[in-house]
Amino acid sequence: MASSYTCRACSRALLRTNTSWVQLSNKAALRRAQRNFSTTAPSLYNASHSLNADVRPEAIKKPFPNVKSGVSGLAQKLREKAPLMTEPYVAYGATRDLIKECARPGDYKIPQALQKGAEIPTIENGVHLGEGEGWWYETLGLKPTFANWTQITFLHMYMLQVRFRMLPETHASTWIQHLTNHAFYAAEDRLVVWHKFNANSLRQKHLKDMFSQWRAVLLSYDEGLMKGDAMLASAIWRNLMGAKEDVDFQKLAQIVGYMRKEIKRLENASDEEVVNGMWTFKGDPGDEASLVKQSSKMMQESTRV
Repeated sequence: MASSYTCRACSRALLRTNTSWVQLSNKAALRRAQRNFSTTAPSLYNASHSLNADVRPEAIKKPFPNVKSGVSGLAQKLREKAPLMTEPYVAYGATRDLIKECARPGDYKIPQALQKGAEIPTIENGVHLGEGEGWWYETLGLKPTFANWTQITFLHMYMLQVRFRMLPETHASTWIQHLTNHAFYAAEDRLVVWHKFNANSLRQKHLKDMFSQWRAVLLSYDEGLMKGDAMLASAIWRNLMGAKEDVDFQKLAQIVGYMRKEIKRLENASDEEVVNGMWTFKGDPGDEASLVKQSSKMMQESTRV
């Protein structure tokens, strides 16, 4: 029997969106929509217990029990499933805004791409070089390239995905998938607008490489989150900094502190605060500079001895 569960936070987010109802005009469309949802009982971890999608009396749900028309049967199924069918559309709209927030810290532009006949500047290995501002470029020293934009975006996407895993099990995968899809849509747009990669084969090559990097990010950051700061710092060093030997360890530690702080903020936030599409990351890793310079308790104890 299909679950009638609907996340209350998602339902509220739906009421605030301007997304129009999508008309399901035939049985095939109905089946496609139903496949988006699990038929297993939902997990209530970190979610409200008042989760019924429809609390109307059974007599009201079935006003015409004697009518055996196929049309009326389909209409009744639509009424019963409507709260569940809206979930992908809520997730689509909210994650479209959330991916913009993930991409914002690493944003860059290439003005020459908008000038007719202008040559796009490159670095020594032929990679296109843009113009970017903010801590990641001006303080950390990363160059504003597509690869670095990708890794900065992935870092923030990962933190949101960790929080999405705390949503009820039947909903988490929908939100994670839409967030990932929007990231690749944004990446393809960037390749066209700022890098002039108009050939589909060239864009697909970059997107395939990007997907491989995303899988590596998930595995390595998950391991770091579970095994401690040293392991997380190692993952950041490999993914974001390209395993360069001349790394600034204090700045690396600042990124670790920043990730821990933002993941904690996301953990403490309610489902509604996260899924309404208005979540913002606070500050940047530079805010952790004073904390990183403090001696740990272990170092303080060893100094006394």
